[in-house]
Amino acid sequence: MVDHFHYRHQELYAEQVPVAAIADQAATPVYIYSAATFREHYRRLQQAFAECAPLICYSVKSCGNVHILRMLAELGSGFDVVSGGELYRVLQAGGPAGRVVYAGVGKTQSEILQAMEAGIACFNIESEAELEAVGALAAGRKQTVRAALRVNPDVDPRTHRHTSTGQKETKFGVDIERARQVFARYGRQPHLSLTGIHLHIGSPINSTEPYVQAVKKVLDLIAELRREGIAIETLNIGGGFGADYTTGQAPAADLYAEALIPLLRGQDLELILEPGRSISANAGIFVTRLLYLKQGGEKTFAIVDGAMNDLIRPVLYDAFHFLWPTAVSPDHVITNRCREPDLPGLRPYDVVGPICETGDCLAKDRLLPPLKPGDLLAVFTAGAYGFVMSSQYNSRPRAAEVLVDSDRFEIIRRRETYGDLIAHEIA
Repeated sequence: MVDHFHYRHQELYAEQVPVAAIADQAATPVYIYSAATFREHYRRLQQAFAECAPLICYSVKSCGNVHILRMLAELGSGFDVVSGGELYRVLQAGGPAGRVVYAGVGKTQSEILQAMEAGIACFNIESEAELEAVGALAAGRKQTVRAALRVNPDVDPRTHRHTSTGQKETKFGVDIERARQVFARYGRQPHLSLTGIHLHIGSPINSTEPYVQAVKKVLDLIAELRREGIAIETLNIGGGFGADYTTGQAPAADLYAEALIPLLRGQDLELILEPGRSISANAGIFVTRLLYLKQGGEKTFAIVDGAMNDLIRPVLYDAFHFLWPTAVSPDHVITNRCREPDLPGLRPYDVVGPICETGDCLAKDRLLPPLKPGDLLAVFTAGAYGFVMSSQYNSRPRAAEVLVDSDRFEIIRRRETYGDLIAHEIA
């Protein structure tokens, strides 16, 4: 089981709570998260890589509600942040700064100082210019900070071009040849302990081979640097592990571990992981209500109250999210989330939102049970890069977020109001 959303008596449940009951109280559109799924995916990674005793730093950018961060901190998770705002979220959630790693190509001076004052574990450095900035600020504070250089091993992760980050020509990190020069120049500064290497080759990556290629290249670099007297103590292999947008799409956590642990064994390296999607994606669904059915030529449009401002992944990445009604007939209880379910009586629909953009489409030519206005539709695997990428485009208040834990649920972010839309525009 990849999550705790399931059909019981032809009705979709989040753990032990009917999704329709949540929608009735929280209204739609709404994000619904399963606490049990978050915990399960975190523990699977922890157990899979247990031999290496890694610091698991959950990627806040994937799903950053403070209630979720607090739950993960209670499990012992560290955190991967990419902005001062994300660091602020972690600290407000009770996450220990000493278990935070900080990436991002454009850290401002105030953000760097904020992180230094908090006492984070490590800066993931993206360029020589950033190394100089961090080093100068650390020297000014007479403080020594730990840093890892983000290295691009020029490996093709075979993912979407917008989320491929490990090749030579990218704004992230430095290429592996240039990395040698960077360590030679900056590896022995008094206030900047540059003793780590950071990798993040892209996301989602549904194969272990790109990781194997990347780690092998970087281990050769580490051996070379150590021969030159540069101590490398930490290897951060980043995140990007896949999630099941369709059933069985992504390798299980133990398959990633089985491929990587033999390479890391005996290397005398502290291991850091930065999982995001693999923990959060299957832990959330986006629920929207059908408003109207419209015939347009040969197409049937199902117009719903959720839109691209709520869930932008389908239009931004051409991403597929399995979508299904929350209440179905006995013939349409789904057990396999595939692109084209082999069930009787399905009809093709374009599921579209109310935004004034042709691209505002959650699903095109999707085979679904017969729909009628008022039906609730669940968009699965929406926990990662769902709410966090939402906006107020078309002056649409952002959706509520709900966390389900066993037979209880709590609204962990209230739905925005019209007043919220203009709150920062009025005196």
